[in-house]
Amino acid sequence: MSATPHETLPVKRRVVFVVGSGRSGTSTMSGTLQTLGMHVPQPEVDADETNPKGFGEPQWVVEFHDELLQRCNVQVSDSRPAAWFEAGKLTNLEPLRARLHEWLESQFAEGGAELVIKDPRLAWFLGLWRSAAMRCDATPAYVTMLRPVTEVVGSKQRYYASKFGEVNRTAAWVNMMLHTERATRGSARAFVRYHDLLTDWTVPVNAVGQAFDLDAVKSASANDIRAVHAFIDPSLRRVQLTWDDVEVPARLRELAEESWRHLDGLADPDGDTPERHAALDELRAAYADFYDEAEAVAQSSALAAHREGLAQQPMPASVVRRGVDRVPHGVRAMVPASARRGLRRALGRAR
Repeated sequence: MSATPHETLPVKRRVVFVVGSGRSGTSTMSGTLQTLGMHVPQPEVDADETNPKGFGEPQWVVEFHDELLQRCNVQVSDSRPAAWFEAGKLTNLEPLRARLHEWLESQFAEGGAELVIKDPRLAWFLGLWRSAAMRCDATPAYVTMLRPVTEVVGSKQRYYASKFGEVNRTAAWVNMMLHTERATRGSARAFVRYHDLLTDWTVPVNAVGQAFDLDAVKSASANDIRAVHAFIDPSLRRVQLTWDDVEVPARLRELAEESWRHLDGLADPDGDTPERHAALDELRAAYADFYDEAEAVAQSSALAAHREGLAQQPMPASVVRRGVDRVPHGVRAMVPASARRGLRRALGRAR
């Protein structure tokens, strides 16, 4: 685990954003910080069979992000590099900024000076959250969870809806992780391997607490520590796949492997270096080129899917009206008057 306290941390308020791909240990990190005394805004998303220990995820945040994703036409796991631009457009909308600031301020008033916010959708709107934190006179800090891409993809394939395949999930992981790294650069941030958290959580969590000056971590009681030991269950790392189990194109695998190698290196002591940043920048550009090529090759498939979607939609009323107008008067006259009136009402025509 490495932590880089780039920003001057004020004495008073802290908000820790737990980011990274879903199924990478974000819930375990959020739940650990909560168990030690940090406040997760209530109510939370209910635990289920995919996350029996709970998500550590505020319901309000999930609904807010779902609304924003719908507005900008971006998915939670979106493999398009351009999706970051679309999501970023919302950052500068003052009504959204004011709304988020008001909610976050209310959480500090209710839960104390140290909050933890986690949601897999969070990375799309980091600028919006950073602005809200600053307006609350709070320092934002970021914990990015790291788990091998094959395990993340395998876990999503096992527990999530099957409308996405291994290729799309792998590409979405690369897109999410490379852009999250870039968006948190220059801020107080830490990178924690999921494996390290499960093996001995005290080492990475204490490092996070020291780097971000978190009272909840630094002053944890013996009871708090025992509670975290009871909370963290290494057996929940139920999916441990390798590239032998995940079938993706060779170039995508190469990009994913290189991305993982450099991201994983960020968790090493003194691993958050300008040289590694440069390598990650190159990988982000290479992935964008790869995606552009794949999109160009698949254009016929995209157009065919679009045509199929149009064919399944109801015909617009204006088209129907034009068709009716072309029917000879003599034929229309053969239709009973009551039926003609009903048809005109359905088409929104007075006569």
